[in-house]
Amino acid sequence: MITELRTFIAVCRHGTFAAAGERIGLTQSAVSSQIKRLEESLGFELFDRTGRSATLNAAGETTLGRAEEICALYARLGELPDDAANAGLLRIGAIASTQPTLVARALEKLRAGFPLLRVHISPGVSMRLMDDLDAGSIDAAVIIRPPFGILPDLAWQTLVREPYVLITPADVPGKDWRALLREQPFLRYDRASFGGRMVERFLRREGIVVSDAIEVDEIPGLIHLASKGLGVALVPWVEAHLPLPPGVRMLALGEATFHREVGLLQRKPRASPPIVAQFARCLREAAEPLKPARKKILTAPKKILK
Repeated sequence: MITELRTFIAVCRHGTFAAAGERIGLTQSAVSSQIKRLEESLGFELFDRTGRSATLNAAGETTLGRAEEICALYARLGELPDDAANAGLLRIGAIASTQPTLVARALEKLRAGFPLLRVHISPGVSMRLMDDLDAGSIDAAVIIRPPFGILPDLAWQTLVREPYVLITPADVPGKDWRALLREQPFLRYDRASFGGRMVERFLRREGIVVSDAIEVDEIPGLIHLASKGLGVALVPWVEAHLPLPPGVRMLALGEATFHREVGLLQRKPRASPPIVAQFARCLREAAEPLKPARKKILTAPKKILK
């Protein structure tokens, strides 16, 4: 029944059976079958069906709130009994670049105050972690801000704004980043990722046509490829990937600088474990030392950083 309830919630959030299926990895017919089983189990219809469309009815609206509560409670069954004020389980999703930096510093602070707390960290790309949070399998996610907005029952907290820079092989001459992008082989941040979509929008905005050479969804991989002289890449300035390896230099984009936001995505407080609020506070504190360094890059348009 939990599976059917999660599918029902996905349909309500994404608007159609087809859109929900795309997000949770099911065909439209499989989503329709699950909704039908749920309606048969409950004894009433959740949607008013007209032709090929389905609209949530009054009974469905009431059921939606209850379904969200049930799924939230089910997701918390794995927590330890709170017989000590700081015992329990916190399930975090985090993109790779934040785990040894922001998340590690935040957990150091958190466990100092809650030494009995158990923490499970799930790695993954931003899209998958957002889906895991939506499904209730994690309590919070440290990810790149989604380019298509935040669902109404989720809350976003920006932690750091990471400016994009141009990475080039050290032996490639020139300080004009536009010319380098046009003339050198381009190492592309995977367009299927949140960060890669930002790169694509930037290139279109600036009217720059690049010569694609290699496309990959790993920032360290892009930096390593540049160090081997295989091309240039637009990547975010990420603490976890510094210092840069030998054979690479970094050019600031000046007034054209764009950035990605990394932050904490969680359910609204009524459906979120209280420990998540403490984790959010620790993350804010962990992010503070990074802000002056990033501001320095953003305000140095002509500077070459090595």
